[in-house]
Parts: sequence; C-alpha cells; structure tokens
Amino acid sequence: MPDSMKERKPNVLLITADQLREDCVGFSGKYPVRTPNLDRMSEQGVSFPHAYSVLPVCSPARQSLLRGRRPETFGALWNYSGALPVTALPPESYTWTRTLAESGYATAYLGKWGVNPVHDPTAYGYESYVSEADYRDFVSQKHPDVRYENGFFGEESPLPLEDAETHWFAARAGETLERLRDDGRPWHLALHFSEPHLPCRPSVLFAGMYDAADIPEWAGFRETFADKPYIQRQQLESWGVTGYGWQDWAPIVARYYAVISQLDDAIGLVMGTLERLGMADNTIVIFTADHGDMCGSHGMMDKHYIMYDDVVRVPLIIRMPGGGEAESGWRCEQFVYNFLDLPPTILELLDLQTRDPGDLQGRSLRPLLAGEEPADWRDAVVSTYNGQQFGLYTQRMIRTADWKYIWNLSDVDELYDMVGDPGELVNLSGKAEHAELLAVLRKRLYEQLSSDGDAIVANEWTRRQLLQGAKLGRI
Repeated sequence: MPDSMKERKPNVLLITADQLREDCVGFSGKYPVRTPNLDRMSEQGVSFPHAYSVLPVCSPARQSLLRGRRPETFGALWNYSGALPVTALPPESYTWTRTLAESGYATAYLGKWGVNPVHDPTAYGYESYVSEADYRDFVSQKHPDVRYENGFFGEESPLPLEDAETHWFAARAGETLERLRDDGRPWHLALHFSEPHLPCRPSVLFAGMYDAADIPEWAGFRETFADKPYIQRQQLESWGVTGYGWQDWAPIVARYYAVISQLDDAIGLVMGTLERLGMADNTIVIFTADHGDMCGSHGMMDKHYIMYDDVVRVPLIIRMPGGGEAESGWRCEQFVYNFLDLPPTILELLDLQTRDPGDLQGRSLRPLLAGEEPADWRDAVVSTYNGQQFGLYTQRMIRTADWKYIWNLSDVDELYDMVGDPGELVNLSGKAEHAELLAVLRKRLYEQLSSDGDAIVANEWTRRQLLQGAKLGRI
C-alpha cells in the first residue's frame, strides 16, 4: 500500500440490499443461490451469520442505521407510505454520517432512502444524492412503453441488463467512486440497492438461471398455523395466496434467487471499480440488508406481522483494508445487530468515537473484527415490530442460541426451539414443561426493553404480561 494511502483515514463503502435473507447468499451454504462476488467478499473479510435486524421493516430500520438507536426510542414505528401518521427521523437529529462529514469526509448517497418523506440524505450529512426517482425518470425516458403484468409476484424484465436498476446504480456508483478519488478527501459512499425486494423482475441474463423444479422448499414452508397467532393465517387471505403449494411458490422463489444473483453481479462491478481505481486497500467495505423476506416460507409474502428468522436474520460482511486483524474468511458466531452496531463500529474504526453523542445503543464490532470474542458479549438479540399494512399489531422478540420467544401483546405468544425446530413450525408457548423457560425469557425481554427505553413496557398492564405471566396460553 502506498505511504500516502497509509497516512489517510480509511474510506467507508456501505452497500445494502433490501429484503435479503441471511440464508440466500452463497457463502451461507443453506440454499442454492449463486453469489460469487459476495462469497469472495466474505472470504476476504469477516461474516456474521447471526446478524439481526432491530425492526424488519424498511423505513424504521434505515432510520435506526443513521441514528444509531432503536427505532421506537425516536418514534420510527413503520414505513411512511400509507395513511398512518408517521414520526420520521428529523434532520436535526444526531447521525454518524454528519460526524464523518464534519470530520473531513466526502460523502455520497445512492439508491433507496426511506428515512424521511420530506428531507433527503443531504440533510443528514451527505453531500450528494442519486435517488430511485432519478432511475425511474431514466427508465420512463428510455423505455416509455415498458409494462409489467404480474404485480408483486414478479416476472422477467424486458430491460437490458445495463438498464436494470441494479446495474444502473452500479454504474452511478462507479462514476461516484471516480469523483471521490479525484476529490482527495477520505470518503464514505452509501449504496442502497432496492433489490431483491418484491416484485422480483430479473433481466433476461438472470431470469433463466434457476429452474423452479430445482428450488428446495424453505425449512419453514410446511406450516399448519396450529396454535399460531391469528394474523399469520390472515396474511394468506390478505395476499391472496391461500392454498398455494410449493409448485406455486417455486417460480416466485426462483425469481427471488435470480434477482439476488443479478444484484451480486452489480456489486461485483462496484468492487471491480474500487480495485481498478486503486482504493480497495484503503477502504472498509460493509455489506448487509435491512431485513429478510418470507417469499413463501410459512406460506407468506413480504415481512409483516411475524418475527421468524426468515425476516429478522440478515447477511453481514465487513472487509477491512488489507484484510484486517482477524483471519480472512472468519465466520463470527456472536449475536450482532447489523444496523444498530454499525454506527459505533464505524466511528471507532475511523477513530471518531470521541465525536459520538454518547447515546448510541449498539456496540462496536471492533473486537470481533480483530478476532476476539469478549466474555461479556451479548448472548441474545431483541427485535421489534409495530404493524402497519393490515392494522396495528405489536410484537417484541428475544432470540438466544437455543430459543426464540415472541411477545404478541394482543394474541398468543410464540416459543420456538431453534435447535430442534429451526423452521419455527411448532409453537411451544402453551406447553407446561416450558413454563419456567418462558418466565425467564419474558423477564429478560422486559429488562432489555426497559433498558433501551421502549415505551411499550412503561405501563403496568404490559409489564404484568411479562413479569407476572398475565398472558393467556394457546387458545
């Protein structure tokens, strides 16, 4: 590495996908999805197979990433689309991106936003912004006659690959990297892809990559909904997928795989540009997703009203300049939060933690990136949900290595044996033999929510559910 590069603070390239499951990247080894570029990134860095979203919905998760706190603590409860009133992260809030800008970093934002319906990224510390609206304008001018007919279920896209949203943004990212190189300052580039969020519309080069006949069922596919909350079965009615068998879902999943492979190809172009410009050896590269996708698991679409690992567990890779201190290709098995832990991690890696306002709720991953495993590292994660599309519905989840407990405030709770039942098909919350375990997990969940300032436990009625077991069992 040239001495001039060693003297500079490292650059930060943050790449996110929208609605990408942890088990749908090649290096997870779980499903036959081909992602050679992400696999290479994982071989060069550290991957976290137990990374979790704090709230598996786009806007609250993305606001949490910028603010560095749980969404509920500043009012980010659901997406700001639709009729429900919304409290979006105000631009005067602290964001780590503004800390970078104030510390001399050039900053640029491309792709999906979802943080505030009025203010764009330039109000939060970014100097430039290429939006999804810019891409839509491009398509409407170049391909004015393009129409789609299959709604959220997806279909092959008639657009040439270079005009697909994945590759259009990869090209814009390449142009931005060239500009940032010429700028001379250390830089931070955020590239937020909207794929593989439904509807999945792969371009022709990827649309035929996966044969529906070869797509295996999800571990959670054979759902009976016995002893499950009402809202889960209702989702099938709401989406119009009641009675779908695997023969109906397999083509949809094949398109999901295809768009993931297409996204991987676009990421490969960006990484190739980074290397070609000679900046790879001084750039921290981070890849993750805001949340996962059901895509037929448990018979459901999208991500709402459930806290299955299908939607709360996400891929996370961090590649340090020069490989970092940990052995390349290391899979760190500790529980981490992708968006909540990234702000303190980035600030510490850039030696900017003294500029931290002191109220970030995540924990720096720096020791894990160095190959350490602190004895006091968390042994559980908590995720939350507040409802939106089909009515408000409040959930809080705690996940340990062996168990998952889901507190459904207005329906039966859920308890899953994550070792014996990784597909989360059998709800054990009403079993007498698990009563003691349930009480322990409820108390742990209460303590974490209380510590984090979640107002849902700030009244006696909800506290009684968790601390006194004042909750009906399976109905």
